[in-house]
Amino acid sequence: MDTLRLPDHGVKTKQDADGPRVWCPARRRWVALTPEEWVRQHFLNHLVHDLGCPLSLVAVEQGLSLHGLSKRADIVVYGRDGAPVALVECKAPGVKLTQGVFDQAARYNIHFRVRWLLVTNGLLHYACEVAHAEGKVRFAKELPGYGGMANDGPV
Repeated sequence: MDTLRLPDHGVKTKQDADGPRVWCPARRRWVALTPEEWVRQHFLNHLVHDLGCPLSLVAVEQGLSLHGLSKRADIVVYGRDGAPVALVECKAPGVKLTQGVFDQAARYNIHFRVRWLLVTNGLLHYACEVAHAEGKVRFAKELPGYGGMANDGPV
């Protein structure tokens, strides 16, 4: 797998009869190791180990319904009150982070209405703060910590 611009927190992998697998601590199971999953697991570990997100408040491949279609958000971070506070859209390292990727995250946010949209391909990472009431989006200079995401601490 590609080397990413994310800290290495020891993502666990194995090879079995179904091919390469990676351990997902949020889902508590082994899943197929794809380039996007490689990014997802590294970013999940970054959220938990570096940005202070409690693993118990993070969902991976969270289902949602959008205009009658079933979709899955890569990662959703929840506040201590159970309300979603951040949505992460992960792409494989070879995927360019185009406007279409940000549009996808914004569409998913119609359902979740989070304050923070995070977009990554493991090499580049973007954080957008969404002000729903004003209909504005601001790019942040760095990824927020959990306190900033959950609105109970500094961004």
